[in-house]
Amino acid sequence: MKRKWMISFLAGCLLLSGCSGLKNIQDVTYVVAIGMDYDEEKEEYIAYLQSLNFANVAKVEGGKPTEPIPIFIASATGETLNLAVGNLYKKSEPPLFFGHVETLVLSQRIVRNHFKEVIVEIGRNRSLRHTLRVMTTDENIREVFNIKALFNYPAIYTVLFRKEKNEVYLDELKPMALMNFLRAYYEPMGVAKLPNVKIDSQTWKAEENYPIVFFDGYAIFQQQKFKKVLPFKDAVYVNWLLEKKVSLDQRVEDEGKLVAAMKLATPKMKVKYKKGTTTPKFSLEVSVPADLVEKIKDIPEPKLKKLMEDDIRRKITSIYKRGVKNKTDLLNVGEKWYRKHPKQYRELKKSTSFYLDKDSLTNIKVKVQIFHFNSYKYEQDTNVGF
Repeated sequence: MKRKWMISFLAGCLLLSGCSGLKNIQDVTYVVAIGMDYDEEKEEYIAYLQSLNFANVAKVEGGKPTEPIPIFIASATGETLNLAVGNLYKKSEPPLFFGHVETLVLSQRIVRNHFKEVIVEIGRNRSLRHTLRVMTTDENIREVFNIKALFNYPAIYTVLFRKEKNEVYLDELKPMALMNFLRAYYEPMGVAKLPNVKIDSQTWKAEENYPIVFFDGYAIFQQQKFKKVLPFKDAVYVNWLLEKKVSLDQRVEDEGKLVAAMKLATPKMKVKYKKGTTTPKFSLEVSVPADLVEKIKDIPEPKLKKLMEDDIRRKITSIYKRGVKNKTDLLNVGEKWYRKHPKQYRELKKSTSFYLDKDSLTNIKVKVQIFHFNSYKYEQDTNVGF
């Protein structure tokens, strides 16, 4: 019996020995971000790799890194993306490992001229996970990759590696995973969007200016075509209307003068489609929960709410019209319409014109309810909805 047990134990050890082929953490170069650009003159792709240095990854409780550790960035060119990355293998020791790539940064040159072939190649690459974050930039990618987080923490604590948060995004844009983008990108109606990264060198200072990176807008795609970069002011408003766990700081003005500061929680937006139309005709009902942050001047609550409702209505109308002008469906009303109206959509596909115009949006109803008054004296309105 004892001999049988020993044989079983040795056999188990032989099976476990298969793990001996795994490499230690210091034996590979972990690539955490990939950047891609294009040289129009040479007609070559430029690949950038950002590598992780484990000596500066973990935040030390109660302290910060004792000395700065450099960020390792490699770059190479090639006639194709694969050739560009392939040129880095022979110049990288320890060998490159792409199993932990979390971020893909694409230049505006790629987005405007070579986006479709790049995104197809990325989507079929088995070394890259479909959960990686994708973003665009018109900055120099090497400079973007060289920026550290505040307090000299490594780049993985910057917005480039931001994950979906459980808490509310306040006046911020959300990161976009590749799989979520591709799902929207291949929809026949509606827009797909990628956050656009910018460098800011003025806001934070240590002994000198301390550059940071932030999301400054959305790159907008409609029917697999790049349309434009939506500036932050409009992008964050679209984000607030369409996404969950997003809130906004809102100025309330009366005759051009500031009277209050509000915080707008995530709204509920209902899209009501008109029946029997060959293109989307719709109205919007937007219910907005709000908190009074600061009252600058005395103003009756009904007037305060009306000022907010009128302002929200104007902004939604303005964003919608600017979208139509650029043939983009920024409110994503087409995506639900074609699912609910398959017969009309089949007829619409025969047309070459854009499916929205300035008259497609027939009406906007906005209802603001103030839940918290921050110790200011107001009688709270208990009516909810429309």
